[in-house]
Amino acid sequence: MPEKKDTPLRSDAQRNRERILDVALTELTRCADTPLSVIAKKAGVGQGTFYRNFPNREALVLEIYRHEMQQVADSAAQLLATLAPDRALRAWMDRLAEFAMAKAGLADAIRQVTGAPGGPAKPSPTPVAAAAELLLRASEEAGTIRPGINGEDFLLTIAGLWQLTPRDDWQPRAARLFDLVMDGLRAGAPGRRGR
Repeated sequence: MPEKKDTPLRSDAQRNRERILDVALTELTRCADTPLSVIAKKAGVGQGTFYRNFPNREALVLEIYRHEMQQVADSAAQLLATLAPDRALRAWMDRLAEFAMAKAGLADAIRQVTGAPGGPAKPSPTPVAAAAELLLRASEEAGTIRPGINGEDFLLTIAGLWQLTPRDDWQPRAARLFDLVMDGLRAGAPGRRGR
């Protein structure tokens, strides 16, 4: 029988999956040991629906991480469609900070899942790095940031973000950090190029 994994989910099944992920993110951020039955109940789905989507805790935790990372990556193109490139880059940094705080809250659950011998590896941050490249290239092309900044340099520059914790008053600190980074990226920018 052919594998059905790549078949698109029905809309009700997709809503159930999204609801499970939303509830699981909240609950596992509060407590890494939250029973899966509690997550299923709060998501309003039966055990069968839950386990059809996520056969075990590892699958759930890794999918939350992958899903959130992909949401951040996808938001780059969405922001570019509505904002000037440098403003899209700055807005995307805020979205990245929200992801970082969710990831920090999930850190215990992620460590439990990926730290076991022979356990699964944490997903690669490749989508986020690609989104950073997209925004940097668009901003460079618009002449609003200095040329030659690559995604790897950018992510290293904002690494202070990963030192913040969700329990702190992280939003104003992240905003100051990002504004400082944007000032640095704009220094030496050639100005808006004609189209």
